[in-house]
Amino acid sequence: MIFIKSEEEIDLMREPNRIVGECLNFVGERIRAGMTTKEVDELVYNFIKASGAEPSCLGYCGYPASACVSVNEVVVHGIPDDRVLKEGDIVSVDLCAYKNGFHGDGARTFCIGEVSEEKQKLVRVTEECFFKAIEGLKAGTPLYDIGYKVQTHAEANGFSVIRAYTGHAIGREMHEDPMVPNFGRKGTGLRLRAGMVLCIEPMIAAGDWRVEVAPDGWTAYMRDGRPAAHYENTLVIREDGVEILTLPAQQ
Repeated sequence: MIFIKSEEEIDLMREPNRIVGECLNFVGERIRAGMTTKEVDELVYNFIKASGAEPSCLGYCGYPASACVSVNEVVVHGIPDDRVLKEGDIVSVDLCAYKNGFHGDGARTFCIGEVSEEKQKLVRVTEECFFKAIEGLKAGTPLYDIGYKVQTHAEANGFSVIRAYTGHAIGREMHEDPMVPNFGRKGTGLRLRAGMVLCIEPMIAAGDWRVEVAPDGWTAYMRDGRPAAHYENTLVIREDGVEILTLPAQQ
């Protein structure tokens, strides 16, 4: 079922999404070589709690942490543990906050020290894919235009798009309909409506797009062992454009 949010509901969603955006900035300023992924998760947990919110991921379907911390070939849902971050790693941090009865969601991929040219390009292009996807996005846009733009930009840069995981709508539940693929045929899919709140999250691979899931049931890694990156924001569809809720500079 697709939920169209009222302006009152969107106002309630601003705070958890602001917290998500500020938390991602907070982590980005502190993440470094020598930290464990568990220490990254602790940064997230403490920031969200200090902001008066709850970490939505913690306990979600049994997930054991407040953030997904995914290193190099792990594209999403990496469980924080004692793995030590090293110079040259790229690390996706995906987190959600719950406050006012609503969720916020966002992700960034961070470079640890000096990384390879391929990884630098991958992280940059993944972020660009998000902003390409929202060019001209507004009420009335066909849903799969989003994925078409992500796929076109990723493949033009020699990368591939993850098929197994998608973006999604968000609200009182962390994941709501519709799902938002990062690939698709232009001009197809349902027409977006003003008041829809979506998480658009390009997940881009340096090599082949196929993934495997580890025995823990969560960690999704690239089958070919090459790196992947992830970038996500929560936004509101408006009649004449979009309003991004997880970029603090826009608040």
